[in-house]
Amino acid sequence: MLPVSSIKYVGADDDNLDLFEAQYPVPHGISYNSYLIDDEHIAIVDAVDSRRCADWLANIGQALAPQGRTPEYVIVQHCEPDHTGALAALVAQYPDIKVVCTAKALAMLELFFEDVDWKSRTQVVADNSTLSLGHTQLRFITAPMVHWPEVMMTLDETNHILFSADAFGTFAQWDDRGEWAPEARRYYANIVGRYGPSVQFVMKKLTGCRFNAILPLHGPALTADLPRYWHLYDLWSRYQPEMEGTLVAYASIYGGTAEAARRMGEAMRPYGPVEVIDLCRHNVSYAVGQAFRFNRMVLACSTYDAGLFPAMHQFLHHLSEKHLSDRTVALIQNGAWAPVAGRLMTAELEKMKNITIVDPILTIRGRLHRADLPTLAALAATLGAARL
Repeated sequence: MLPVSSIKYVGADDDNLDLFEAQYPVPHGISYNSYLIDDEHIAIVDAVDSRRCADWLANIGQALAPQGRTPEYVIVQHCEPDHTGALAALVAQYPDIKVVCTAKALAMLELFFEDVDWKSRTQVVADNSTLSLGHTQLRFITAPMVHWPEVMMTLDETNHILFSADAFGTFAQWDDRGEWAPEARRYYANIVGRYGPSVQFVMKKLTGCRFNAILPLHGPALTADLPRYWHLYDLWSRYQPEMEGTLVAYASIYGGTAEAARRMGEAMRPYGPVEVIDLCRHNVSYAVGQAFRFNRMVLACSTYDAGLFPAMHQFLHHLSEKHLSDRTVALIQNGAWAPVAGRLMTAELEKMKNITIVDPILTIRGRLHRADLPTLAALAATLGAARL
Protein backbone atom coordinates (compact mmCIF):
# COMPACT_ATOMS: atom_id res chain seq x y z
CA MET A 1 0.00 0.00 0.00
CA LEU A 2 1.18 3.51 -0.79
CA PRO A 3 1.06 6.06 2.01
CA VAL A 4 -1.05 8.69 0.17
CA SER A 5 -3.93 8.34 -2.27
CA SER A 6 -2.55 10.98 -4.65
CA ILE A 7 0.32 8.66 -5.59
CA LYS A 8 -0.67 5.66 -7.68
CA TYR A 9 1.44 2.70 -8.73
CA VAL A 10 1.40 2.29 -12.52
CA GLY A 11 4.49 0.08 -12.94
CA ALA A 12 4.61 -3.52 -14.03
CA ASP A 13 5.95 -6.83 -12.77
CA ASP A 14 8.10 -9.09 -14.90
CA ASP A 15 7.52 -12.68 -13.81
CA ASN A 16 9.05 -14.56 -16.74
CA LEU A 17 12.49 -12.98 -17.07
CA ASP A 18 15.27 -15.57 -16.91
CA LEU A 19 18.23 -13.28 -16.17
CA PHE A 20 18.12 -9.64 -15.10
CA GLU A 21 20.81 -7.66 -16.94
CA ALA A 22 21.52 -10.96 -18.75
CA GLN A 23 23.37 -12.30 -15.69
CA TYR A 24 21.35 -12.31 -12.45
CA PRO A 25 18.65 -14.94 -11.78
CA VAL A 26 15.35 -13.50 -10.57
CA PRO A 27 13.42 -16.53 -9.33
CA HIS A 28 10.79 -14.32 -7.69
CA GLY A 29 10.48 -11.99 -10.68
CA ILE A 30 11.24 -8.28 -10.65
CA SER A 31 9.23 -5.10 -10.97
CA TYR A 32 9.77 -2.01 -13.06
CA ASN A 33 8.33 0.62 -10.77
CA SER A 34 6.58 3.73 -12.02
CA TYR A 35 4.31 6.10 -10.12
CA LEU A 36 1.68 8.64 -11.09
CA ILE A 37 1.33 11.73 -8.89
CA ASP A 38 -2.24 12.99 -9.20
CA ASP A 39 -2.25 16.74 -8.58
CA GLU A 40 -3.15 19.95 -10.38
CA HIS A 41 -0.34 18.97 -12.74
CA ILE A 42 0.06 15.22 -13.23
CA ALA A 43 3.54 13.73 -13.20
CA ILE A 44 4.74 10.21 -13.88
CA VAL A 45 7.89 9.15 -12.07
CA ASP A 46 9.96 6.86 -14.32
CA ALA A 47 9.08 4.61 -17.22
CA VAL A 48 9.50 0.83 -17.52
CA ASP A 49 11.31 -1.76 -19.58
CA SER A 50 10.03 -2.21 -23.13
CA ARG A 51 9.08 -5.79 -22.16
CA ARG A 52 6.17 -4.36 -20.19
CA CYS A 53 5.37 -1.27 -22.26
CA ALA A 54 1.78 -2.26 -23.07
CA ASP A 55 0.99 -3.04 -19.43
CA TRP A 56 2.47 0.28 -18.30
CA LEU A 57 0.54 2.39 -20.79
CA ALA A 58 -2.64 0.55 -19.87
CA ASN A 59 -2.01 1.21 -16.16
CA ILE A 60 -1.46 4.90 -16.85
CA GLY A 61 -4.61 5.08 -18.95
CA GLN A 62 -6.63 3.40 -16.21
CA ALA A 63 -5.28 5.80 -13.57
CA LEU A 64 -6.17 8.80 -15.75
CA ALA A 65 -9.56 7.54 -16.94
CA PRO A 66 -11.77 8.87 -14.10
CA GLN A 67 -10.73 12.47 -14.85
CA GLY A 68 -9.99 12.22 -18.54
CA ARG A 69 -6.76 14.18 -18.06
CA THR A 70 -3.28 13.74 -19.48
CA PRO A 71 0.10 13.74 -17.75
CA GLU A 72 2.14 16.94 -18.02
CA TYR A 73 5.49 15.61 -16.81
CA VAL A 74 7.47 12.40 -16.85
CA ILE A 75 10.41 12.42 -14.44
CA VAL A 76 13.37 10.34 -15.62
CA GLN A 77 15.53 9.49 -12.63
CA HIS A 78 17.71 6.88 -14.35
CA CYS A 79 18.30 6.18 -18.05
CA GLU A 80 19.06 2.47 -17.93
CA PRO A 81 16.79 0.71 -20.45
CA ASP A 82 14.85 -1.21 -17.79
CA HIS A 83 13.52 2.22 -16.73
CA THR A 84 13.33 4.06 -20.05
CA GLY A 85 12.69 1.33 -22.60
CA ALA A 86 9.03 2.36 -22.92
CA LEU A 87 9.65 6.13 -22.68
CA ALA A 88 9.40 6.85 -26.41
CA ALA A 89 6.01 5.10 -26.51
CA LEU A 90 4.77 7.39 -23.71
CA VAL A 91 5.97 10.46 -25.59
CA ALA A 92 4.22 9.24 -28.72
CA GLN A 93 0.96 8.73 -26.81
CA TYR A 94 1.15 12.05 -24.95
CA PRO A 95 3.04 14.36 -27.34
CA ASP A 96 2.80 17.42 -25.08
CA ILE A 97 4.38 15.73 -22.08
CA LYS A 98 7.52 17.37 -20.65
CA VAL A 99 10.52 15.19 -19.76
CA VAL A 100 12.21 16.20 -16.50
CA CYS A 101 15.77 14.94 -16.07
CA THR A 102 19.40 15.92 -15.51
CA ALA A 103 21.63 17.22 -18.28
CA LYS A 104 23.55 13.93 -18.34
CA ALA A 105 20.28 12.05 -18.65
CA LEU A 106 19.26 14.14 -21.64
CA ALA A 107 22.51 13.23 -23.40
CA MET A 108 21.86 9.55 -22.70
CA LEU A 109 18.28 9.66 -23.96
CA GLU A 110 19.60 10.97 -27.25
CA LEU A 111 21.85 7.90 -27.44
CA PHE A 112 19.12 5.39 -26.70
CA PHE A 113 16.38 6.97 -28.83
CA GLU A 114 17.64 8.36 -32.11
CA ASP A 115 14.32 9.43 -33.63
CA VAL A 116 12.91 11.55 -30.77
CA ASP A 117 13.55 15.29 -30.44
CA TRP A 118 14.36 15.23 -26.74
CA LYS A 119 15.74 18.77 -26.40
CA SER A 120 12.47 20.45 -27.37
CA ARG A 121 10.48 18.52 -24.76
CA THR A 122 12.98 18.33 -21.88
CA GLN A 123 13.16 20.38 -18.70
CA VAL A 124 16.69 19.96 -17.37
CA VAL A 125 17.04 20.08 -13.60
CA ALA A 126 20.06 20.23 -11.31
CA ASP A 127 20.74 19.34 -7.70
CA ASN A 128 18.07 20.87 -5.42
CA SER A 129 15.93 22.04 -8.33
CA THR A 130 12.24 22.03 -7.49
CA LEU A 131 8.99 21.40 -9.33
CA SER A 132 5.52 22.32 -8.12
CA LEU A 133 2.64 20.11 -9.21
CA GLY A 134 0.13 22.30 -7.38
CA HIS A 135 -0.22 20.87 -3.90
CA THR A 136 2.82 18.60 -4.22
CA GLN A 137 6.29 20.09 -4.07
CA LEU A 138 9.12 18.01 -5.52
CA ARG A 139 12.85 18.48 -4.96
CA PHE A 140 15.44 16.73 -7.12
CA ILE A 141 18.58 15.34 -5.53
CA THR A 142 21.35 14.30 -7.88
CA ALA A 143 22.86 10.90 -7.10
CA PRO A 144 25.76 10.49 -9.54
CA MET A 145 27.18 6.95 -9.82
CA VAL A 146 24.36 5.33 -7.88
CA HIS A 147 24.96 3.57 -10.11
CA TRP A 148 25.09 5.58 -13.38
CA PRO A 149 26.32 9.19 -13.69
CA GLU A 150 22.98 10.76 -14.65
CA VAL A 151 20.94 9.45 -11.70
CA MET A 152 18.77 11.64 -9.52
CA MET A 153 16.29 10.99 -6.75
CA THR A 154 13.02 12.84 -6.18
CA LEU A 155 11.90 13.99 -2.75
CA ASP A 156 8.18 14.68 -2.35
CA GLU A 157 8.45 17.34 0.35
CA THR A 158 4.68 17.57 0.77
CA ASN A 159 3.95 13.90 1.43
CA HIS A 160 7.45 13.08 2.75
CA ILE A 161 8.23 10.34 0.23
CA LEU A 162 11.60 9.58 -1.36
CA PHE A 163 11.61 8.21 -4.90
CA SER A 164 15.06 6.64 -4.61
CA ALA A 165 15.90 5.47 -8.16
CA ASP A 166 17.77 2.14 -8.00
CA ALA A 167 18.85 2.66 -4.39
CA PHE A 168 16.98 0.41 -1.94
CA GLY A 169 15.78 -1.73 -4.82
CA THR A 170 15.59 -5.50 -4.73
CA PHE A 171 15.11 -8.54 -6.93
CA ALA A 172 11.37 -8.84 -6.23
CA GLN A 173 7.96 -7.90 -7.57
CA TRP A 174 6.19 -4.80 -6.33
CA ASP A 175 3.71 -6.58 -4.07
CA ASP A 176 6.32 -8.95 -2.58
CA ARG A 177 5.86 -9.30 1.17
CA GLY A 178 8.79 -11.61 1.85
CA GLU A 179 11.95 -10.76 3.75
CA TRP A 180 13.53 -7.75 2.06
CA ALA A 181 17.19 -8.12 3.01
CA PRO A 182 18.37 -11.27 1.16
CA GLU A 183 17.45 -10.18 -2.36
CA ALA A 184 18.08 -6.49 -1.62
CA ARG A 185 21.59 -7.41 -0.48
CA ARG A 186 22.20 -9.48 -3.60
CA TYR A 187 20.88 -6.63 -5.75
CA TYR A 188 23.02 -4.03 -3.98
CA ALA A 189 26.23 -6.07 -3.88
CA ASN A 190 26.14 -7.04 -7.55
CA ILE A 191 24.69 -3.94 -9.17
CA VAL A 192 25.55 -0.99 -6.93
CA GLY A 193 28.33 -2.52 -4.82
CA ARG A 194 31.27 -1.00 -6.68
CA TYR A 195 29.99 2.51 -5.96
CA GLY A 196 29.94 2.53 -2.16
CA PRO A 197 31.54 6.00 -1.83
CA SER A 198 28.91 7.45 -4.16
CA VAL A 199 26.15 5.87 -2.08
CA GLN A 200 27.70 7.31 1.07
CA PHE A 201 27.83 10.75 -0.58
CA VAL A 202 24.12 10.69 -1.39
CA MET A 203 23.19 9.31 2.03
CA LYS A 204 24.93 12.30 3.59
CA LYS A 205 22.96 14.61 1.29
CA LEU A 206 19.74 12.93 2.41
CA THR A 207 20.57 13.18 6.11
CA GLY A 208 18.16 15.71 7.59
CA CYS A 209 15.59 15.29 4.80
CA ARG A 210 12.23 14.15 6.05
CA PHE A 211 10.66 11.09 4.44
CA ASN A 212 8.46 8.33 5.81
CA ALA A 213 8.51 6.06 2.76
CA ILE A 214 11.06 5.01 0.13
CA LEU A 215 9.86 4.09 -3.36
CA PRO A 216 12.68 2.38 -5.30
CA LEU A 217 12.68 1.40 -8.96
CA HIS A 218 12.62 -2.35 -8.24
CA GLY A 219 10.73 -4.29 -5.59
CA PRO A 220 8.21 -3.20 -2.98
CA ALA A 221 7.65 0.26 -1.60
CA LEU A 222 9.25 0.62 1.83
CA THR A 223 6.78 2.21 4.22
CA ALA A 224 7.94 0.90 7.60
CA ASP A 225 11.17 -0.04 9.39
CA LEU A 226 13.13 2.56 7.40
CA PRO A 227 15.93 2.85 10.00
CA ARG A 228 16.77 -0.84 9.43
CA TYR A 229 16.96 -0.45 5.66
CA TRP A 230 19.02 2.71 6.04
CA HIS A 231 21.39 0.93 8.45
CA LEU A 232 21.95 -1.96 6.04
CA TYR A 233 22.62 0.39 3.13
CA ASP A 234 25.09 2.27 5.28
CA LEU A 235 26.95 -0.97 6.13
CA TRP A 236 26.95 -2.28 2.55
CA SER A 237 28.17 1.01 1.10
CA ARG A 238 31.02 1.14 3.64
CA TYR A 239 31.86 -2.51 2.82
CA GLN A 240 31.27 -3.47 6.43
CA PRO A 241 29.73 -6.88 7.21
CA GLU A 242 26.28 -7.12 8.74
CA MET A 243 27.21 -9.84 11.21
CA GLU A 244 29.74 -12.39 12.31
CA GLY A 245 29.34 -15.40 10.07
CA THR A 246 31.10 -17.36 7.36
CA LEU A 247 30.69 -17.81 3.64
CA VAL A 248 32.24 -21.07 2.44
CA ALA A 249 32.61 -20.81 -1.34
CA TYR A 250 34.15 -23.69 -3.26
CA ALA A 251 35.03 -24.76 -6.78
CA SER A 252 35.42 -28.54 -6.98
CA ILE A 253 36.01 -30.85 -9.94
CA TYR A 254 35.50 -34.39 -8.64
CA GLY A 255 34.16 -33.79 -5.13
CA GLY A 256 37.30 -33.79 -3.02
CA THR A 257 37.42 -30.02 -2.63
CA ALA A 258 33.66 -29.97 -2.01
CA GLU A 259 34.03 -32.46 0.85
CA ALA A 260 36.76 -30.35 2.46
CA ALA A 261 34.62 -27.22 2.09
CA ARG A 262 31.61 -28.89 3.71
CA ARG A 263 33.74 -30.16 6.60
CA MET A 264 35.11 -26.65 7.07
CA GLY A 265 31.58 -25.28 7.06
CA GLU A 266 30.59 -27.65 9.87
CA ALA A 267 33.69 -26.63 11.82
CA MET A 268 32.68 -22.96 11.51
CA ARG A 269 29.12 -23.36 12.83
CA PRO A 270 30.08 -22.70 16.47
CA TYR A 271 31.19 -19.23 15.36
CA GLY A 272 27.96 -18.04 13.77
CA PRO A 273 25.80 -18.56 10.67
CA VAL A 274 27.41 -20.42 7.76
CA GLU A 275 26.46 -20.41 4.07
CA VAL A 276 28.11 -23.03 1.86
CA ILE A 277 27.93 -22.24 -1.87
CA ASP A 278 29.06 -24.38 -4.79
CA LEU A 279 30.42 -21.79 -7.21
CA CYS A 280 30.13 -24.22 -10.13
CA ARG A 281 26.40 -24.77 -9.67
CA HIS A 282 25.09 -21.49 -8.30
CA ASN A 283 25.09 -18.10 -9.97
CA VAL A 284 28.02 -16.07 -8.67
CA SER A 285 25.68 -13.25 -7.57
CA TYR A 286 24.52 -15.33 -4.59
CA ALA A 287 28.08 -15.78 -3.33
CA VAL A 288 28.86 -12.08 -3.82
CA GLY A 289 25.79 -11.20 -1.75
CA GLN A 290 26.86 -13.47 1.10
CA ALA A 291 30.39 -12.06 0.96
CA PHE A 292 28.88 -8.64 1.68
CA ARG A 293 26.85 -10.14 4.54
CA PHE A 294 29.51 -11.92 6.62
CA ASN A 295 32.86 -10.96 8.11
CA ARG A 296 34.58 -14.25 7.22
CA MET A 297 35.12 -16.36 4.12
CA VAL A 298 36.52 -19.80 3.41
CA LEU A 299 37.64 -20.23 -0.20
CA ALA A 300 38.29 -23.78 -1.37
CA CYS A 301 39.56 -24.40 -4.88
CA SER A 302 41.03 -27.10 -7.05
CA THR A 303 44.11 -26.42 -9.14
CA TYR A 304 43.24 -26.55 -12.83
CA ASP A 305 45.61 -26.10 -15.78
CA ALA A 306 48.19 -24.73 -13.33
CA GLY A 307 45.68 -22.07 -12.30
CA LEU A 308 42.42 -21.52 -10.49
CA PHE A 309 39.34 -23.52 -11.39
CA PRO A 310 37.31 -21.04 -13.51
CA ALA A 311 34.36 -20.63 -11.13
CA MET A 312 36.66 -19.47 -8.31
CA HIS A 313 38.53 -17.14 -10.63
CA GLN A 314 35.22 -15.59 -11.68
CA PHE A 315 34.10 -15.18 -8.07
CA LEU A 316 37.31 -13.45 -7.00
CA HIS A 317 37.10 -11.20 -10.05
CA HIS A 318 33.59 -10.14 -9.02
CA LEU A 319 34.67 -9.43 -5.44
CA SER A 320 37.55 -7.29 -6.68
CA GLU A 321 35.33 -5.41 -9.12
CA LYS A 322 32.78 -4.72 -6.37
CA HIS A 323 35.59 -3.44 -4.11
CA LEU A 324 34.89 -5.81 -1.23
CA SER A 325 37.17 -5.06 1.74
CA ASP A 326 37.66 -5.70 5.45
CA ARG A 327 37.17 -9.46 5.53
CA THR A 328 39.07 -12.36 7.10
CA VAL A 329 39.68 -15.34 4.81
CA ALA A 330 40.87 -18.94 5.15
CA LEU A 331 42.09 -20.84 2.10
CA ILE A 332 41.90 -24.50 1.09
CA GLN A 333 43.72 -25.69 -2.01
CA ASN A 334 43.57 -29.08 -3.70
CA GLY A 335 46.00 -30.60 -6.16
CA ALA A 336 47.07 -34.18 -6.61
CA TRP A 337 50.43 -33.28 -8.11
CA ALA A 338 50.95 -29.47 -8.23
CA PRO A 339 48.66 -27.50 -5.89
CA VAL A 340 48.96 -23.77 -6.61
CA ALA A 341 45.39 -22.53 -5.99
CA GLY A 342 46.28 -21.13 -2.56
CA ARG A 343 49.02 -18.91 -3.95
CA LEU A 344 46.79 -17.73 -6.80
CA MET A 345 43.81 -17.00 -4.54
CA THR A 346 46.14 -15.03 -2.27
CA ALA A 347 47.31 -12.96 -5.23
CA GLU A 348 43.71 -12.12 -6.17
CA LEU A 349 42.75 -11.25 -2.58
CA GLU A 350 45.76 -8.96 -2.24
CA LYS A 351 44.21 -6.74 -4.91
CA MET A 352 41.47 -5.90 -2.39
CA LYS A 353 41.72 -3.64 0.65
CA ASN A 354 42.10 -4.88 4.22
CA ILE A 355 41.77 -8.57 3.51
CA THR A 356 43.37 -10.72 6.22
CA ILE A 357 44.38 -14.23 5.14
CA VAL A 358 44.79 -16.57 8.10
CA ASP A 359 47.51 -19.22 8.32
CA PRO A 360 47.99 -21.90 7.34
CA ILE A 361 46.63 -22.58 3.87
CA LEU A 362 45.15 -26.07 4.08
CA THR A 363 46.53 -28.20 1.26
CA ILE A 364 44.76 -31.43 0.40
CA ARG A 365 45.94 -33.97 -2.16
CA GLY A 366 42.98 -35.24 -4.13
CA ARG A 367 40.83 -35.86 -1.06
CA LEU A 368 40.63 -34.79 2.55
CA HIS A 369 42.59 -37.32 4.60
CA ARG A 370 42.49 -38.11 8.30
CA ALA A 371 45.89 -36.49 8.66
CA ASP A 372 44.40 -33.20 7.39
CA LEU A 373 41.72 -32.97 10.08
CA PRO A 374 43.87 -31.36 12.84
CA THR A 375 44.97 -28.63 10.40
CA LEU A 376 41.35 -28.07 9.36
CA ALA A 377 40.26 -27.76 13.00
CA ALA A 378 43.09 -25.35 13.78
CA LEU A 379 42.27 -23.26 10.72
CA ALA A 380 38.61 -23.08 11.76
CA ALA A 381 39.55 -21.96 15.27
CA THR A 382 41.84 -19.25 13.94
CA LEU A 383 39.23 -17.99 11.49
CA GLY A 384 36.50 -18.18 14.11
CA ALA A 385 38.50 -15.82 16.34
CA ALA A 386 38.01 -13.02 13.78
CA ARG A 387 35.52 -10.49 15.16
CA LEU A 388 33.75 -7.45 13.81
